[in-house]
Amino acid sequence: MITHGKAGRPRDQRATGTILRAALALGEELGFDGVTIEGIAARAGVGKTTIYRRWPNAWAVVMDAFLEDVTRIAPVQDRATARESFIVSMKLVAKSFRGRHGKILRPLIGRAQIDENLRKAMTERWLMPRRQRSREIVRRAIGAGELRKGLEPDVVLDALYGPLYHRLLVPYGEVKLTDGYVESLVNMVFDGLEPR
Repeated sequence: MITHGKAGRPRDQRATGTILRAALALGEELGFDGVTIEGIAARAGVGKTTIYRRWPNAWAVVMDAFLEDVTRIAPVQDRATARESFIVSMKLVAKSFRGRHGKILRPLIGRAQIDENLRKAMTERWLMPRRQRSREIVRRAIGAGELRKGLEPDVVLDALYGPLYHRLLVPYGEVKLTDGYVESLVNMVFDGLEPR
C-alpha cells in the first residue's frame, strides 16, 4: 500500500476492501482523472480521514486497488518448461489487459511518469516482484539447456513482455492481445533463443 507510514490503530480490512472497490468503480464510471478522495469516501461510506490515514492521494488508492486485483488473477506461473511458463503467465496478463485492468493500467502508467511515489510503488510492487520470479524461470531454462547460454534474463523478459505493453499503450487498428498473439509471440522469441 502507498502510505504516509504513520503509526496508529490497526486498519480495518473490510474498510480497506470497500475503499479499494469504490476507487475502481468510480474510475470505471468517471475515468481515473475524475477520481477524488472525496468521491471515494462518499462511495465507500467512510470519512476522508480514513482514506488519508492509508493513502496520500486518490491515485495511490487506485494503484493499490489495481495491484490487489491483478496480482490475484494474473500471477506468474511456473510450468515444466520456460516456454510453457511464459505462455500461461502471459495469457493471464493479456486477458487482464483486455479487461478492466488494461483500462486502469494505461492511466496509471501515464500518471507514474510525473508522480514519483506512484512510479516507485508500481516498480516495487508490480514490476519487480514479477520480474524476479520470471528471471528465475529464464535462469533455470538456461541451466537446463532450454535456452542458449549467455542470455541476459532482463533482455529476454523485455523481448517477451515489451510487446504486450506496446499493444496496451500504443493501440493501433484492430490489434488485440489475444491468446493466439501471446502464443505466437512466445514461440517466436523462444525460437530465436534456443540453442542452435
